[in-house]
Amino acid sequence: MKKKYYPSKKYNTPSQKRFNVKPMKPGSDKSLRKVFGKIGTPGKSQFKPDPFQIKAIEAIKQSDCLVTAPTGAGKTWIAEQVAKEVMQKKGKVWYATPLKALTNSIHARFSEIFKKENVGILTGDIKENPDAAIVIGTTEILRNQLYDAMDTGENLTCNLIILDEAHFLGDEQRGVVWEEIMIYLPVRIPLLLLSATIGNPFQIAKWLESIRGKKCHVIENHDRPVPLFPLFFHPSGTLFPLMQKKIPGQKQGLHKKVLKFADAKNRPVMAPAGKLPVFADILHILNTYNLLPAIFFLKSRAECDQAIKLCNSKLLARDPKRKEALACKIKELTSGNPHLENHPHRQFLEQTATASHHSGHLPAWKVVVEILMAEGLLDAMFATSTVAAGVNFPARSVVVLNSDRFNGIEFMGLTPSEFQQMSGRAGRRGMDNIGFGIMLPGKFMDLKYIAALINSPALDIESQININFSMVLNLLLSHTPDQVKQLLEKSFASYLILSGKKRGKRARKKFGPDLEFLWTDFSDHLDFLIGEKFVANDGKLTEDGLWASKLRVDAPLLVAQSIRENLLPQTDPALLAAIIGSFVNEKEFTDDPLYSRALPKRLKEAFLSARKGLKPFAVKLLKKGFHAPNLFIQPSLLLYFWAHDEPWEDIVAQSDFAEGDFARLILRTGDNLRQIAKLEDNFPVIAKTARDAIDCILKEPVVTFYN
Repeated sequence: MKKKYYPSKKYNTPSQKRFNVKPMKPGSDKSLRKVFGKIGTPGKSQFKPDPFQIKAIEAIKQSDCLVTAPTGAGKTWIAEQVAKEVMQKKGKVWYATPLKALTNSIHARFSEIFKKENVGILTGDIKENPDAAIVIGTTEILRNQLYDAMDTGENLTCNLIILDEAHFLGDEQRGVVWEEIMIYLPVRIPLLLLSATIGNPFQIAKWLESIRGKKCHVIENHDRPVPLFPLFFHPSGTLFPLMQKKIPGQKQGLHKKVLKFADAKNRPVMAPAGKLPVFADILHILNTYNLLPAIFFLKSRAECDQAIKLCNSKLLARDPKRKEALACKIKELTSGNPHLENHPHRQFLEQTATASHHSGHLPAWKVVVEILMAEGLLDAMFATSTVAAGVNFPARSVVVLNSDRFNGIEFMGLTPSEFQQMSGRAGRRGMDNIGFGIMLPGKFMDLKYIAALINSPALDIESQININFSMVLNLLLSHTPDQVKQLLEKSFASYLILSGKKRGKRARKKFGPDLEFLWTDFSDHLDFLIGEKFVANDGKLTEDGLWASKLRVDAPLLVAQSIRENLLPQTDPALLAAIIGSFVNEKEFTDDPLYSRALPKRLKEAFLSARKGLKPFAVKLLKKGFHAPNLFIQPSLLLYFWAHDEPWEDIVAQSDFAEGDFARLILRTGDNLRQIAKLEDNFPVIAKTARDAIDCILKEPVVTFYN
């Protein structure tokens, strides 16, 4: 029986006719019948590890190992088995991830497998059971532990290091942390690297062999556990294969009907210019062909939040049992937390079984959405592309509307690695026989570009090593400048420079022949530290340099200068948190409420005192070409109110921060305060105040039992 179609009331309006928007109704190309016939759940069978998983487990017993395999192929299972063997021998495992959310997810999984008392977690804001047999944490925490081990001369108590999402080695902002870990890690500790998107795994393995003096096996697997079939969603509602059939020896291109659409001058569109399509109708069509649940990747946070308002309750109304299960689970997850119970998106979640997911939301709310998606209670999740590299919650289909993404500065075409991360979420292992990557022709969708991405290999990873003051201070704790130079010569950048290939050419341009640009940068940092009495002329840290090295924060020298010049509040926790928040803030402001009547006098005086006192030092930094962040009063004011228990909703409503951004500001401020709290031997008063300040700001809804 043909399913009833509910047309949107918004269709056939004058504006839609004007923009060539026509009503959608379900349709599919005949060639898809066989493909859709594969949809379903695979029969239950006893788990049998794949050959690549067995090879990886054997390899790590003898050497380092780098595993590259598609998302969902079972890389985490390898980590579990290897960790189990280490535990059985009374050894210890350190499992590092790039994201706190992923760390929390792995911690929960490992706690189930190995029992909670055997698993610890370290993320900065969470420190539980740090001496456990298995510790799950962020890479920054692991790097800091390596700094401490080099300083004290003690061995890192560990028998295996696992670096998950190892392609972060090539991340522009954080790749330096990954590279430092690989350089500093004692050779005796085996290293297991896991990633889905590394284009040059053998090159990375050879570099590791060159600096660690031991074999690094590369285990590759290119087979997806759930096959991916790419589709094209025509504005009419008809589904087509995106690509033509593969012909041996020929380059695979777009399906002829899709190519015709791509080349058309006056082609139909899914929505008027500047508007999103009516997602209720898209979901209806996807449901008609059993293609739900789906993850939609949209351009911005605002689009994700708008998308759920363009859905309706008709799909959920057809399934009363799921509707009841969804309502019960939402109640369970939000009960006792008024910030979640009264979340403005809750009504859409319950009524439409759709959710928005992005970094502008509270961490706890994102976890609610992730749990609902993972348990199959949602039809759709609308997310920004950043979620593709985050927590593991695949769906039957992923839907892509644009072939580019915003990288924080400008819109750039998706890279093969980014597209693979997104499409890797299509198809749930053990739940789907087949997954679908569906391309919607949004305004910024280049179908020919997407076709090229589908068969493109992951990009090669380049070195992102760079010099910063925290690195220099911490290396000088245990190394002379000449020894630091030898460490830099172990970098991936140095290996690439000497490779003599195209990659070597790029590395030489970036770092200079023989790392001369990198070494010059180190020398410039060292000279500044000597001039400011953090380092002596012989390259050893002064007393100020010793305690400043413990400040592994965003702006270590500015914070250190503030402490030694007594520019920070000494005994007022709320005021200290507020001022430190201005160092952490990355948001630019055009207005300045410094002289507003609403500004508390104590805050104004403390802020102006710190900014005025720091100005000469900041000017020195800038003149030498170093970064010195602008200090704005707005984040300080918000943190001051929050530390004084002003209602969360009131603060967010009156600020320029989204909830998730404000929560992140608070968490990072907490991280900075923890570093100051370490200075109790040198500055006991402000160290105690920093500990009290942490308690003032780390509370619900920023920190909950989900975090």
